[in-house]
Amino acid sequence: MDFSLNENQEMLKTSARDFLEKECPMNLVREMMSDEKGYSSELWSKMAGLGWMGLPFPVKYGGEAGDFLDLTVLLEEMGRTCLPGPFFSSVVLGGLTLLQAANEEQKEKFLPQVSKGCCILTLALTESSAKYTADSIEVRASPNRGIYEIDGTKLFVPDAHIADFIICAAKSVETIRSEEGITLFIVEGKSPGITCNLLRTMAGDNQCEVIFNKVCVPEENIVGGLNQGWPYIEQMLQKAVVAKCAEMVGGAQKVLELVVDYAKERVQFERPIGSFQAIQHYCADMAIDIEGCRWITYQAAWMLKEGLSCAKEVAMAKAWVSQAYPRVTTQAIQCFGAIATTEDHDMGLYFKRAKASESVLGNEDFHLETVAREAGFA
Repeated sequence: MDFSLNENQEMLKTSARDFLEKECPMNLVREMMSDEKGYSSELWSKMAGLGWMGLPFPVKYGGEAGDFLDLTVLLEEMGRTCLPGPFFSSVVLGGLTLLQAANEEQKEKFLPQVSKGCCILTLALTESSAKYTADSIEVRASPNRGIYEIDGTKLFVPDAHIADFIICAAKSVETIRSEEGITLFIVEGKSPGITCNLLRTMAGDNQCEVIFNKVCVPEENIVGGLNQGWPYIEQMLQKAVVAKCAEMVGGAQKVLELVVDYAKERVQFERPIGSFQAIQHYCADMAIDIEGCRWITYQAAWMLKEGLSCAKEVAMAKAWVSQAYPRVTTQAIQCFGAIATTEDHDMGLYFKRAKASESVLGNEDFHLETVAREAGFA
């Protein structure tokens, strides 16, 4: 199997790396972690100008007509620089959901605005259980004279405080099978009855608690059909999981490069520390982890692009990368020593991202259960 990038993907990878290394330095990442908005409007506009927000969308919606592998390449480069901002929530969680579930009128209304960077989307899915399953959804949507009233609380909604629209998954009818009673609604972010509270997280990644109190949504804002939302959520989650893996791979790769550069320069006992076997073995272990992460991620991305059934491969990728990225950052700290535990050192940013990403969109145990089920053992 040939996992090499094509010419356009190589160009995208190179241009994205050059741009982000210049426009997204670590001091900007630190600044945005303490900024309530969480991203630079100037950087966001420049990214939109490059066509990144429209990369996975068709030309007729203002996009670049890229495929999911193209998006995977771009997200890996974003992970290298710990890019702050709502790209993942708006383009991956929100945009890809609308692309596969929305009707033509909804696509024409929202996707061109997302592609231009003028509209920020997010997805409100998880609740108090923090599970990514249909039976965990307790937020209710009740019909009332041509509209629906949404009541309940969503947790860990990324970038909800700055989102123009929130795609909310709600239980719209009681059924024996929970998967059959879920509906997706497009909700204006500033609708009456919505309360959004920022949650403090170790990675400073703008997770929110969103409280819906009799929020009115018209029927035309239903996405994918009444009570038909869960299959679209499952499709979106597979892509979002692989997209998150790509970010994690990029971060892990950058960590290895930082360690190797440091090991060549840091002198102890009158020789570079990279000449010591222990450091060499740490770097070798990290390289093996990263290479495995990259290929298992890109295999799943390719299968998604081709429209193949790949629930097992997606779960395998997240289960493996969730273990490997934190392991890589921990080994890197061993190589750097105590300086890597300070706030001023870049390693802290990658370590926090690795630990946070471990549980985003399902942790290792969640995905190992999926692998076992798909393999016929559960």
